[in-house]
Amino acid sequence: MSRADLLEEWHGHLATGRRRSPHTVRAYVATAARLLDGLDLADWPAVAAVTMRDLRGHLASRRAEGIGNASAARELSALKGFIAFAREQVGAEPGTAPRLRGPRIKKGLPRPVTPDEAAGLAEMVEATASESWTGRRDAAVLLLMYGAGLRIAEALSLKADDLPLGETLVVTGKGNKQRVVPMLPIVREAVAAYAKVCPYSLESGTALFRGAKGGPLGQGMVQKAMARARKALGLPSTATPHALRHSFATHLLGSGADLRSLQELLGHASLGSTQIYTKVDAAKMLEAYRSAHPREND
Repeated sequence: MSRADLLEEWHGHLATGRRRSPHTVRAYVATAARLLDGLDLADWPAVAAVTMRDLRGHLASRRAEGIGNASAARELSALKGFIAFAREQVGAEPGTAPRLRGPRIKKGLPRPVTPDEAAGLAEMVEATASESWTGRRDAAVLLLMYGAGLRIAEALSLKADDLPLGETLVVTGKGNKQRVVPMLPIVREAVAAYAKVCPYSLESGTALFRGAKGGPLGQGMVQKAMARARKALGLPSTATPHALRHSFATHLLGSGADLRSLQELLGHASLGSTQIYTKVDAAKMLEAYRSAHPREND
């Protein structure tokens, strides 16, 4: 068995067995390839026999190449999965794999955009698009994220069957969990405006948002449109599509929404994921206090 065979089996396990995203599969396979090359491993027994010392040395060499804590933690997670898969292939006993804790990662606070900036971004992606229908499409996607708190993947997974949008929408999120989110008039109008000019037939079972050639719209195209818009508006690089979802959460919390309701709207599995927005709101309050307090600069 060659290294290529190992990587092919690992790829199949991730893509088919674990249903990981194409991006994750590429990253995990690349990480496994570096381990095979770095430790000169050529079969499953050799991978299964990797020790904690081996892992520590491999990651140390990666750190020497310049990767940071977050990247090192992701690589360690991928390698643990790869080694566990190898141990399954050789029938090793569970619970005896090497244990190595990853580096601590300081979680930064989400950086939301203001309501005016969100509206400006939606307008700008439409204004800077190469075609009018793609501009309306991109604006509709951004407003779904800002006005309804959808993840980009959730917005792009909508089907033509969801038309016309009503006052609420059933969204399928992570883990195939469904939730009901409200649809603001401005969001419904933006989606309807796009559907009206979309040059492709929005038949039942097909993707609502289409790419230039008629296939399902990819996340990369939305991200590029957002990048053009934020550059035109002079916004920082933190103004990403996902920042619109953060803004949805932060603004709702600032308007008096309770955490449990916000958790439901965002589709978070745990309340802990939602609680980070209390820190965001507190940070905004502190910033406002510092800029307004008469003795702040004394």
